Amino acid sequence: MKVPVPCVRLALLLVLAIAVPRLWAQGPPYQTDDPVPVDLHHYEFYIFGGVDGTPAEIDSTGPAFEFNWGAIPRVQLHAILPWGEIAPTNNPVYLPGGTGPSAFGLTDMELGVKIAFIKETKHVPQIGSFTMFEMPTGNDTMGLGVGKVWYKLPIWLQKNEGKWTFDGGGGYQVVPQAGYRDFPYTGWLVKKELSERLELGAEVFAHGREGVATAQTERSAMIDLGGYYHFKNHPGEQFLFCYGHSVAGQTENYAYLGMYWTWGKDDKKTAAGIPFFAGQMNRNGL
Repeated sequence: MKVPVPCVRLALLLVLAIAVPRLWAQGPPYQTDDPVPVDLHHYEFYIFGGVDGTPAEIDSTGPAFEFNWGAIPRVQLHAILPWGEIAPTNNPVYLPGGTGPSAFGLTDMELGVKIAFIKETKHVPQIGSFTMFEMPTGNDTMGLGVGKVWYKLPIWLQKNEGKWTFDGGGGYQVVPQAGYRDFPYTGWLVKKELSERLELGAEVFAHGREGVATAQTERSAMIDLGGYYHFKNHPGEQFLFCYGHSVAGQTENYAYLGMYWTWGKDDKKTAAGIPFFAGQMNRNGL
């Protein structure tokens, strides 16, 4: 029996609403991001969930809502409103980390600005920053937030070669709170457009010790596999998915499921081809 497409989409949204994780992620559905802002006068919206867990603690996010806006040329404004759950294992092996009761609720809201400042050429990748401010909207006494503003400070690169896209870079996370650590992270991603409706990718992502108040009490390096499914007759709608596991350092699992929509009005100058955006694609290959 053929299941109607609206029923499939509703089921996916229900899965996200009851499922999943605290996302530390960067560029949905991957942990590696890109330096390409949303096009001018265009918008992106995600409903997603995910998980990032270790033997010390499983942190989940979901439902969560992300909104991106191409506010001015080369600049994207970004916001995420997430609910999530923490589930410490209370295993004495990981003391003083991984202890305490489980909790669910609103976690720290994310605000950010992506700026592209070097355009891609034949021999030079596009380069940009994506500074993010994590606002203390979660209850830190329950472990659902940090209790102070904290920051993500990455630089990302992108190079396109036919149907292949290469993203990479890294940054530093600054968390000025007891029980947390400042630490570096890096990610490198390769994606390929297999058809008009399917793109797949693989990444290597690594981070330093994040502190005893987090699930990621030690360093870890991961390999993640994921992709995008473009719905037929709905060019601005996609299903995003990713799963990964550690290959070095602390055991860690990562997963992401989400629905994505994009829309907007093309500016005449943009449509005519402002040099900076000529030949560029947005993060999901549209």
